[in-house]
Amino acid sequence: MSSAKRPGTPGPGSHVADSHDLIRVHGARENNLKDVSVDIPKRRLTVFTGVSGSGKSSLVFNTIAAESQRLINETYSAFVQGFMPTLARPEVDVLDGLTTAIIVDQQRMGADPRSTVGTATDVNAMLRILFSRLGEPRIGPPSAYSFNTASVRASGAITVERGNKKAVRATFERTGGMCAHCEGRGTVSDIDLTQLYDDSKSLAEGAFTIPGWKSDSQWTVQVYAQSGFVDPDKPIREYTEKELRDFLYGEPVKVKVNGVNLTYEGLIPKIQKSFLSKDKEAMQPHIRAFVERAVTFTTCPECEGTRLSEGARSSKIKKISIADACAMEIRDLAEWVWDLTEPSVAPLLTALRDTLDSFVEIGLGYLSLDRPAGTLSGGEAQRVKMIRHLGSSLTDTTYVFDEPTVGLHPHDIQRMNDLLLRLRDKGNTVLVVEHKPEAIAIADHVVDLGPGAGTAGGTVCFEGTVEELRAADTVTGRHLDDRAVLKESVRKPAGALEIRDARTHNLQGVDVDVPLGVLCVVTGVAGSGKSSLIHGSVPAGADVVSVDQSPIKGSRRSNPATYTGLLDPIRKAFAKANGVKPALFSANSEGACPTCNGAGVIYTDLAMMAGVATPCEDCEGKRFQPAVLEYRFGGRDISEVLAMSVDQAEEFFGAGEARTPAAHKILQRLSDVGLGYLTLGQPLTTLSGGERQRLKLATHMGEKGGVYVLDEPTTGLHLADVEQLLGLLDRLVDAGKSVIVIEHHQAVMAHADWIIDLGPGAGHDGGRVVFEGTPADLVADRSTLTGEHLAAYVGA
Repeated sequence: MSSAKRPGTPGPGSHVADSHDLIRVHGARENNLKDVSVDIPKRRLTVFTGVSGSGKSSLVFNTIAAESQRLINETYSAFVQGFMPTLARPEVDVLDGLTTAIIVDQQRMGADPRSTVGTATDVNAMLRILFSRLGEPRIGPPSAYSFNTASVRASGAITVERGNKKAVRATFERTGGMCAHCEGRGTVSDIDLTQLYDDSKSLAEGAFTIPGWKSDSQWTVQVYAQSGFVDPDKPIREYTEKELRDFLYGEPVKVKVNGVNLTYEGLIPKIQKSFLSKDKEAMQPHIRAFVERAVTFTTCPECEGTRLSEGARSSKIKKISIADACAMEIRDLAEWVWDLTEPSVAPLLTALRDTLDSFVEIGLGYLSLDRPAGTLSGGEAQRVKMIRHLGSSLTDTTYVFDEPTVGLHPHDIQRMNDLLLRLRDKGNTVLVVEHKPEAIAIADHVVDLGPGAGTAGGTVCFEGTVEELRAADTVTGRHLDDRAVLKESVRKPAGALEIRDARTHNLQGVDVDVPLGVLCVVTGVAGSGKSSLIHGSVPAGADVVSVDQSPIKGSRRSNPATYTGLLDPIRKAFAKANGVKPALFSANSEGACPTCNGAGVIYTDLAMMAGVATPCEDCEGKRFQPAVLEYRFGGRDISEVLAMSVDQAEEFFGAGEARTPAAHKILQRLSDVGLGYLTLGQPLTTLSGGERQRLKLATHMGEKGGVYVLDEPTTGLHLADVEQLLGLLDRLVDAGKSVIVIEHHQAVMAHADWIIDLGPGAGHDGGRVVFEGTPADLVADRSTLTGEHLAAYVGA
């Protein structure tokens, strides 16, 4: 193994301070790392490679970046630390030479309906100040242009405690920019009452059709039945006008139910608080299906979706209101701001121009400021977070990036590479976790982890330059120069999905036939309209299985067995074999160890210091009661089964006395997506981004559907894993499914039977189909950006 080079090592006459040119990691043991020791050169660009799950994120994010942040937090007073997230020291013996770490990860931005690109990047804050100073007519301070601030008026008597106390009259008024009708959301919800209850039945007969609302025992239902506002034995359609109003819109009031004080509230506000205030993606599938069935969201008729009050929309600068400015594409807005010249707000205009120019420079000029933050892809969210760092004057900091090329067309990757090199050339240390060969090629130093994933990984296989990596006998080294070849023959379509006059977002009346029964790849530069075309035009009906980029939700109690539904057949098999209840074999239910409540560890909160997790002494970290561990199935107890890897469990449940077809089918799907090394009971919080993406894919593969829509399934996948994914897609198509993939990876394009290329640019420069045909035709044609890059990739 070659050692890290030490650029800039001081000579005999140099200052001792110049000798600290390495970040030294010794004995790192976070997650699956096995006493990893590595020297990383400062003020250089270091790329960390390795198969998905090999330990890259554990080393870069959970060790180096986490310790840097923890040490910075410790410089604050104990009082301030009490308000900050508490971070434990990573499992590592020595961490030397750290600098301040700035983390730019792929975590999706909050899907709060009030969060937009403008609010997430502070551009809205600057625009509000600009309009409050220059807008005509003047309507008030910056808050008057904010859709998150409601107008408030109050008056009354206040007592001034000074000398002789006396009550004085006072009035208070604050002008906000929030549209009062939609409360700043831009949409209003219309609830279909027929989906909430059957009006031919009474409450006692089980009129409610809301998931989880049962009339006999459910507390919520009992509150309505025993409130005294309605007759529980009368069908809802026979309610008087007053009864129906109290039933649907009643104000919150305390009522007594079976001797317990509870709050009664009308059905509509109850539904709005219980379901509509939550992120739809975080809901369980059956709850989400109910919300989609019962609630329709329409554009607010009063503000026309702008979220702003009439006053905020009436105030304009050069005939442009703040609503118009936020609806523009950012590159057009940047041009408008450049045309403004007003000495009184010159510093503000300079900051606003710099920020908007950064959007354009980073390839996000096609976005608009009113775009909801939750609708950004992982790659877009990461680049939005980069905006604030581009013009920074800070040097000698460590920038940590998690796959910055995700969601980028090959045409855009060169621009991202230039930005990373610019950060490095200002004297910063840049650490990048990456799989794309184009991004690895610009590295000054490469650290390759592996050799495998999970327990088979966690060691450093290689350190050195890119050229040395090419010659190294590691998985990454062997696959670095892999180039897919065009298929000699393509499958013939078995029909077509007709899309006519598609106009979602930036689509410009697109007409296209998406072939069925084949592997169809939809491609184009970021922002060209790929997701708008497929997700906006392919109805997510009974026959369509859509696997998008939304993140997996899961706590440390969730694991692959619970997430995929694998634990259900396992629990039933254990229960049947031992003649007991299935709930005993759940660490989140009756079988949980009473001391640690099934967590396996005891958490001790130490206020502003990091909490301590110690293994539970009673269950020895197994999470179950001793009595439950007495029950066996196939010679194993439930904790031993959860400690198995997917491959071991597949063999265990596939034959012999432990044969369980339902469990075996789910395990086969996990193995098909390359997750055979995961243990069934491993917490979801310890999985890498690529592992989570594939876990989601495996879960959706179990759904019944003829059309599979996959949104960038190569995200987080190593070059070696992409081959396995292509094999999986082939198996799906050969089994009679239609597979539509939105993808930038050239290996997937080359493997396609049919390609639909959108463009030619992003935003209003895109939204058109610029090519339809086979990959070979695209390469031969070379009329689009995708065609040029694919031709270069396959060496045509």
